[in-house]
Amino acid sequence: MHPSFRSGLKKLAALSVLGFATVGGFAQEPARADWKKTQLDPVFNSEGVTTADVNKDGKIDVITGENWYEAPTWKKHEIRKNGNYGDGLKSYSNSFACWADDVNKDGWVDVIVIGFPGAPCHWFENPQGKDGHWTQHELWISACNETPLCADLFGNGKKVVVMGSQPKGKETEGQMAWFTPSSDPNALWEMHAISEASALGKEIPGTRKFSHGLGVGDVNKDGRNDVICTDGWWEQPVEGQKATKPWTFHPAKLGEACADMVVVDVDGDGLNDIISSSAHKYGIWWHKQRPDGSFTRMDLFPKLVSETHALALVDLDRDGTTDFVSGKRWWSHGRSEPGSEQNPAIYLFKGSRNSDGLLQFTPIILADGCGVGTQFQVADLNGDGKLDIISSNKKGVHIAIQP
Repeated sequence: MHPSFRSGLKKLAALSVLGFATVGGFAQEPARADWKKTQLDPVFNSEGVTTADVNKDGKIDVITGENWYEAPTWKKHEIRKNGNYGDGLKSYSNSFACWADDVNKDGWVDVIVIGFPGAPCHWFENPQGKDGHWTQHELWISACNETPLCADLFGNGKKVVVMGSQPKGKETEGQMAWFTPSSDPNALWEMHAISEASALGKEIPGTRKFSHGLGVGDVNKDGRNDVICTDGWWEQPVEGQKATKPWTFHPAKLGEACADMVVVDVDGDGLNDIISSSAHKYGIWWHKQRPDGSFTRMDLFPKLVSETHALALVDLDRDGTTDFVSGKRWWSHGRSEPGSEQNPAIYLFKGSRNSDGLLQFTPIILADGCGVGTQFQVADLNGDGKLDIISSNKKGVHIAIQP
């Protein structure tokens, strides 16, 4: 661990002992770690970002929904014609999330882009080293929920897209599902039901275009990943991806409008809990799972940072203990949200276990003036064996390199 990182942790540990770091919030400015921040692009063009070796030169590039930035100089290449979204004060981009994958299995990495919530989503075909815009293919007719996911849902090393979907113009008729490319990569992807389709008087939660809160994780510790929203969770059946019927839904009160919902046993009692954060207000919390399957909200940092519209569970310093990373989404709805003008920082929430098994989190600022969007990436960008953070939002495109 870098000396400055270790020093910051010691300072925060001391504050915790003195009572400054409390369940009620954080009364003092968090420590800072000496990460190197680089702005790849000052222009707002995407609130999602991913990484991959686009041109097969052995270096990891940065990709947004409209451009890719070539390592190591970060030369900008257009994937499609860029939109003009201004400073984002009163506008949104057409890229809320993006992920890299070789969709058509031609050996070149493509990019999956979720545009504006509820609208059709697409994948863009890598031109195999040729200049020019990438060919656009429609993936699905509508992408609902503001935290769509690309996750290893079945634990087989293959990621699938998890999101809500609805018939065009029918906001209350959504369905939760997972999606994979069809045998013809140019066709619409295949939709696999997680929930039943909404019916009159029985709307499926988490499936509206502006629904907030979605996660993938093993809630009941049966070895299979489940799908979570703020109203409960769908239990993955024994058949896994071969299941032909909707998954069993377990209603549960899992909080207000949030972003990513991640699963970890916070208090060491053998039951998995759920950490999530407020997408548009202040607040980071966890929901403690009880033996009867109910959940109780426990606040972690109710006043530290607002508009935490993306969150990733990761062992960032690879010390064997779970951490999580989040940050402020700058101007998620202009200046109308609480704390809208607060420093858009990226935060590490450093995890440590007490002797009684409780996982405590110490906030550390890794980078100022950049924050996160609606989806960000944690990856080893420079091949030094350490995890870095890549973000894109209304402040532009940034990387934060771990020392």
